Amino acid sequence: MSRELVGRRLSAPGRWAAERPAARRRGAGRWAPYGYLAPFFVFFAVFGLFPLLYTGWAALHQVELTDPDTMTWVGLRNFTRLWDDEFFWNALRNTVTIGLLSTVPQLAVALGIAHLLNHRLRGRTFFRVAVLTPYATSVAAATLVFVLLFGRDYGMVNWALGAVGFGPVDWQNGTLASQLAVSTIVVWRWTGYNALIYLAAMQAVPEELYESAALDGASRWQQFVHVTVPSLRHTILFTCVVSTIGATQLFGEPLLFNGSAGATGGAEHQFQTLGLYLYEQGWVNLHLGRASAIAWAMFLILLLIGAVNWALARWLRRGEGEVA
Repeated sequence: MSRELVGRRLSAPGRWAAERPAARRRGAGRWAPYGYLAPFFVFFAVFGLFPLLYTGWAALHQVELTDPDTMTWVGLRNFTRLWDDEFFWNALRNTVTIGLLSTVPQLAVALGIAHLLNHRLRGRTFFRVAVLTPYATSVAAATLVFVLLFGRDYGMVNWALGAVGFGPVDWQNGTLASQLAVSTIVVWRWTGYNALIYLAAMQAVPEELYESAALDGASRWQQFVHVTVPSLRHTILFTCVVSTIGATQLFGEPLLFNGSAGATGGAEHQFQTLGLYLYEQGWVNLHLGRASAIAWAMFLILLLIGAVNWALARWLRRGEGEVA
């Protein structure tokens, strides 16, 4: 037997011993991404999927919060009762009204602020941080400040209205007035957040488009209308959907706006949203089954909003393809 053959045989165990750890490392590397993602799926299953399924199961039963272990099967009765529930439809109307009063001006003002911040201004960093400050403010603190501003007798808003010749407004008891006041809190808190989203999208617009528009004689306003806004169509659609979802889930602002009213949203439920009505049924009236049905009704509304978003996004992509 030659020395080379003997050497190869003697070196084979060492080579195999070296290859086994390498194979283990390759196997560990193959499963590593799943290990990194595992905590998310565990938390989602515990705090997302399980509550969703349990709420759906509770919505099919008559169950009280005082005795959650005792469930009586009622099928779809909790859902059919919502169809004839005037308070549910009142909360849905209030949610839509407050959503429109807050979303439309909020996104319009955010777009204008982003357009200003997109230009070279002194202290741009300061202004960008400043517009985000309301978003970082506690909803409780912000709402309590606005309660003082909208006070009927000593509020600064009524003082300003009186200075220009208008009478005082009962912001907490009037239907439209209270909804407008709650919407103002939402606008103040979320305008800066959306402005930074628009600003990030504006900075991705090619400068060549603005240069071409300027060579064609377009003014700053025309550039904004014909270059900036069309380039932000997908971003604007995204913020519209996110703001609509946030309006559907509105809870803290109307709850704290009139602390004495609690979850009723005013003496006549004039600014009670779906979130407040869910809270009233589940944690005030202790009807956990009804509250679960309301939660699933809100979930179906959000699914409908998502479907509309998907259809609009597909229509926009198709329009861009035809233009190209």
